[in-house]
Amino acid sequence: MEHFEKLVNERRSASNFLDNHPITKEELDGIFQLVKMAPSASNLQHTNYLVVLDQELKQKVKQAAMGQHKVGTASAVIIVLGDKLAYKDAGRIYEGLLSLGIYTQQEYDHAVRLVTTTYEGSGEHYQRDEAIRNASLSAMLFLLAAKSKGWDTCPMIGFNPIALREVLSIEEQYEPVLMITIGKEKLSSRKPRGYRKPISEFVTYL
Repeated sequence: MEHFEKLVNERRSASNFLDNHPITKEELDGIFQLVKMAPSASNLQHTNYLVVLDQELKQKVKQAAMGQHKVGTASAVIIVLGDKLAYKDAGRIYEGLLSLGIYTQQEYDHAVRLVTTTYEGSGEHYQRDEAIRNASLSAMLFLLAAKSKGWDTCPMIGFNPIALREVLSIEEQYEPVLMITIGKEKLSSRKPRGYRKPISEFVTYL
C-alpha cells in the first residue's frame, strides 16, 4: 500500500526527456502485461496502442503534435486508440467462459446479444464515448505501470487527429484518444507541481 501511494505521488507529467535513453520492446511488453488488466465495460477491452519507436516516424508524429519538443526527445511515443466497434468482438472474448463451463450456451448467447444490441441500439455517439471512456481508463493504468518500471510519461491531447491518422494510417474504426510520451525525465526541465484542489472542492458526500 505504501508503495502504491509513493508511486501515485511521484508520477509526474514529464515536460522533457533525456536523449539517448532507448526503451526496448521487452520493457514495453512488461508495461503492457500490467496494462491488459485494466477494467473495461463488458470486458470488451476497447483499447489499442500504437508504439512509435522509429526515429523518422517519430519526427512525423512530432509534426502532428504541433512540433512539441518532448515528442522528439521521448524514447517512444504511444498513441492510445479507442475501438468504436469493440462490441463486435464480444463473441470471441466470451468464448473462454463458454469453453470453461462458466457460461452455458444460453448465457453466452444472451451476453453477446445484450452487448451487441446495447452498442448498436445506442448509436455512433455512444460507441465513440465508450471508446474514449475505456481507453482513458487503460491509459491511466499505463502511466502508473510505466512509472512502476522506472519510466516517466506525459499524457497529451495536443495533436492534430487528422494529421495523426494520416501519418500512422489509423482506420476510422479507432478514435485517437491520447498521445503518451515515455522516457527518462530531464529533471532540470521539471517545473513545480501545479495547484491541487483540496478534497472539499471536488468531493461531495451525500
